[in-house]
This record gives sequence, C-alpha cells and structure tokens, in this order.
Amino acid sequence: MERMDQEDLDYWERETRRHKGNAQVYRASLQNLRGYFNQSEGGVHTIQAMFGCEVSPELIFKRGFCQDAYDGRDYLALDTETYTWTAAVPQAVNSKRKWETDRSIGERLKTFLEEECVLWLKKYLEMGKETLKSADPPAVRVTRRAGPHGEVTLRCRAQEFYPADISLTWLRDGEEQLQDTEFIETRPAGDGTFQKWTGVDVTSGQEGKYTCRIQHEGLPEPLTLKWEPESSSTPVIVGGIAVVFIIAVIAGVAIWRKKTSGGKGGDYVPAAGNDSAQGSDISLAA
Repeated sequence: MERMDQEDLDYWERETRRHKGNAQVYRASLQNLRGYFNQSEGGVHTIQAMFGCEVSPELIFKRGFCQDAYDGRDYLALDTETYTWTAAVPQAVNSKRKWETDRSIGERLKTFLEEECVLWLKKYLEMGKETLKSADPPAVRVTRRAGPHGEVTLRCRAQEFYPADISLTWLRDGEEQLQDTEFIETRPAGDGTFQKWTGVDVTSGQEGKYTCRIQHEGLPEPLTLKWEPESSSTPVIVGGIAVVFIIAVIAGVAIWRKKTSGGKGGDYVPAAGNDSAQGSDISLAA
C-alpha cells in the first residue's frame, strides 16, 4: 500500500468520497426496495453490488460485469454486450425500467468497466507482481471417514496453496476415477492462500487401491498420496488416560460432597459431563 500512496497520493481520498456517495445512494435504494418487496420499516435488509473487469494476458479489456443483490438473492445484472439490465425477480423490473430510461447510467458504467477498471487492474497487477508470480505448494492429506451403515469415504484435502488453480484427481489402480466422486470449488482461506478437497466413496477394505493425484504450479511434479491407517496404540493410551482422569474427577467430587455434607448422609451427585448443558461452563460461552 505504500507504493500506492507514493504513486497516487489522492487515491484514498478519492475512494473515500466515492464510497461515501455510494452509501447515500444505497440508503435511498433500500427505501425503494422495501416498497417494491412490500416490506415494513423494521428488520435488517442488505444490498450487495459486485462489479469488475476481465483482461486478456496482454491486459486488453475482454469483458465487464455488474450485478446487484438484495437480501442475499440476485436482483439485477448488467448485460455488458447491450448495456441493458436483466431483472432476476419481478420486483426488479421497476429498477430495470428506471435505469434503462436514463441512458447515461449504462454509458457511465461502460466507461468505468472498459477504461477506469482496466487502468486500476493494470496498476494492481504491477504493484503485486512479485506476490502474484510466487507459487506456494499445497499441504495435502488424505483422510478416511466411515459412515453408520458401513460406507467409507476417502477425502483428499489441499490447503495453504497459491495461486488458486489446482487439480485434484482420484485414481483407482492407476486409472482416473470419476464415478462416486465429490468435489468442492476452490475456496479462499482468508490469509491469501486457498483450499480445496475431493472425496470418493469406496468399499471398506479397498482403500489401498485409491490414490489422490495433485497438480499445482508450486509442485515440481504431480504429487500422489494414499490413505495411511493411523496406529491404534495412541487412541488406546489416550483413552486410558481419559478414563483414569474421569475416575479421579469422580472420586474427587465424591470426597468433596462427603466433606461438605459433614461426612454422613450426603448422597453422591456426579458432575455433569461436557455433553450436558447442566453444570457445564462451555454452555455459558454461547
């Protein structure tokens, strides 16, 4: 951001003015939208706007987009070929007519998307080129989940990678497996990296036939991973410690109850476990 301040000292002031103006427009729009949807004055309502531009590798404008949503649902979208508006719901026809009547709205958006947006995108790409050129390889692990009816799912999880483009593929005996697979879209992790997973349903006992193949710019070559069963000794030891700890707690509570009742006549009442709301400090956190 320091470089932006040096190159364009009035950037923040200009953007602040712009967004303050937008806020006033959106407040007025909320009043109109409540009327279009026949809603009362009470309650919380939200307007969302998304706009931007896409450029070619040569940084030449390819397309622009501008979409509006109301209370989390699509409302209006701009057709950037004709610069007309598409109403996603019947209530949006009012706005569509209003915005298409005033041709200057579409013309201003066309200028912004095809010129100003591209100008700023070029500047952002230049400022972030060192970061954008770097590639962080994914951290990958394969997990196994057994269902209540004997079904088994293997999941291949990739995390902490950049850029977002990644390929996760399940192989069965070396052949690509498309049947019984599930994918999620690549998601931002919130720290500048991305995450993604894919799952495959398998027959119990056949897990060893499946491998996950990962391809990413940050890897020198494709990575393949299998599910590796975890040692059963650790859970047993941890379980033994947990049992001893619970017994010690129960014994301590019993002794404390006996002391507070004078050593006679006091009935033992076990402390509530963590899965109970009674007596649990965890429940107070909510």
